[in-house]
Amino acid sequence: MKYDLRQLDFGRILVSPSVLAADFGRLNEDIAAVTAAGADLLHLDVMDGHLVPNISFGVPVIKSIRSKSQLVFDTHLMIARPARYAKSFAQAGADHLTFHLESDDDPKAAISAIREAGCTVGISIKPATPAEAVFPFLELVDLVLVMTVEPGFGGQSFMADMMPKVRCLRREITKRQLPVRLQTDGGVDENTIKTVAANGCDVVVAGTAVFRHPEGMKIAIDRLHAATSLLNAEVGA
Repeated sequence: MKYDLRQLDFGRILVSPSVLAADFGRLNEDIAAVTAAGADLLHLDVMDGHLVPNISFGVPVIKSIRSKSQLVFDTHLMIARPARYAKSFAQAGADHLTFHLESDDDPKAAISAIREAGCTVGISIKPATPAEAVFPFLELVDLVLVMTVEPGFGGQSFMADMMPKVRCLRREITKRQLPVRLQTDGGVDENTIKTVAANGCDVVVAGTAVFRHPEGMKIAIDRLHAATSLLNAEVGA
């Protein structure tokens, strides 16, 4: 069974906690806890050591947690060849696959491979890549992910200078009247979420800010959800 990103509400902040910040010794327990705390999706960062300077986890880990969760598996493929591995990740239980525009694969080939695998599609850009690079593919995807840190490691500081890129994409998505989500990943917490929401982003990835919040996961997620009131009026238009 696939859980569908497209069925989640537009017009509000969706929170996708990154399991990179979870305790891998008790991963299923942490996933259950973050689900009970109100997470909308579960963010899975897959890194191959080529596209980004780190290695995380892959198909076996996703397969091992799939039966324990009914959240949308929001899988971020920070890998050089996403088209080659799309089917494997889909079979393991990924519902949504986001690939990088900077990967080695032709973007349209990656999009086709992900669709054929039965997943919704996202396209991500690193901080140095301009928003306009995504424009040719907006009609073909369900989500655009703007990295607000350099991808590869968790716990980095939020890059506020990525917000013009977010605004640019929000304007273009609204102009074309597309049902495309706009996501940010990197340094998002209860403070930076205010800037993110005001610039038109409606899906946020948060790792440390959720799993390691001193007051607990529920308070962390509630405070992120509260930024819905700050969402740019164009979101969901």
